[in-house]
Amino acid sequence: MSERAYFDWNATAPLRQEARAAMVTTLGLTGNASSVHAEGRAVRRLVEAAREQVAGLVGAEAKNVTFTSGATEANMLALTPAIEIGGRKSLRDRLFISAIEHPSVRSGGRFPADAVEELPVTGAGVVDLHALRSAIARAERPFVSVMLANNETGVIQPIADIAAIVHAANGVLHVDAVQGPGRIACRIGELGADLMSLSAHKLGGPQGAGALVSRGDIHIGEPLIKGGGQERGLRAGTENVAAIAGFGAAAAVAANQADAARMADSRDRLEAGIKAILPEALIFGQSAPRLPNTTLFAVPGMKAETAIISFDLNGIAVSSGSACSSGKVQASHVLAAMGVEPSLAQGAVRVSLGWSTSESDIENLLDALTKVVSSLRKRHMNAGLAA
Repeated sequence: MSERAYFDWNATAPLRQEARAAMVTTLGLTGNASSVHAEGRAVRRLVEAAREQVAGLVGAEAKNVTFTSGATEANMLALTPAIEIGGRKSLRDRLFISAIEHPSVRSGGRFPADAVEELPVTGAGVVDLHALRSAIARAERPFVSVMLANNETGVIQPIADIAAIVHAANGVLHVDAVQGPGRIACRIGELGADLMSLSAHKLGGPQGAGALVSRGDIHIGEPLIKGGGQERGLRAGTENVAAIAGFGAAAAVAANQADAARMADSRDRLEAGIKAILPEALIFGQSAPRLPNTTLFAVPGMKAETAIISFDLNGIAVSSGSACSSGKVQASHVLAAMGVEPSLAQGAVRVSLGWSTSESDIENLLDALTKVVSSLRKRHMNAGLAA
């Protein structure tokens, strides 16, 4: 068997060498970033340097970056009725989320369950703007959360248009931007987002670090983790300095988007290869703008769990969609929201690639796909004969 090929970058990206080096350097230091002595100040400088790097990634001011343990915590921190605008309390009365959000957003954060409403998406996986406009008109002070790009289909949402609608209704907009950095433009001001969640390990940093970024006059009025004054009082607890330093280093590299065009070319070659092998294959969200690295496809009659195991045995790491269900392969709420038939959705396989994906990796995946399909068809044929 040839070397393994990794195609699950949307779940987690390999650690960038720059991030690894930053973390190793940090691990050699002693000191608490909250201490005032020289050792503490040295560690604090690393945290603040990383804050500048993460801010630069999304065009924000460093003072508006709050480090968290990941994007799930950042989402939970963001989704609160206790919002302050320009130093004044502006309690939000209702949360509107798209039907394709990450589970941490779908949970509603700190909003009461009866104050959370789902917004529909089109068959292409794009938020229905007419439905959004109608829904938020019923709230006095709406809070809206829509992801920048979907982790399963790769479909990019029209965030700037959504922001205009939300702000016209006196609303606040949170954007889960986890899948964007390094792949597409992700500037908080240009998007019009008020709050933005980021994750280190999606862009080549370590697992266990994330950030909530805000625009200047929007503030969270109630911290999620209380106790200390760290992160300007928004997130108590001693900072994970090594992970934060790695996050900053990865963010500095990802800001260039240097590999986006090459990833798009690789994705297009992959999809052409899939259709050549399986003309009946469906590629979800293909009619909408998508991330340059993501393909979600299905073949009638194919089960994702069986296919993923077969790919794995052939040296290929792919997934069935979101990697947030403790390794379970289950029905996709994203495809359900897009109106995909359950029998077809059960066979959806996600392929996500990254900066180090090579042409030989693509060839290996397509070779494996041929073997997987052949094996599954033989199994179905034998099952039919046995019946």
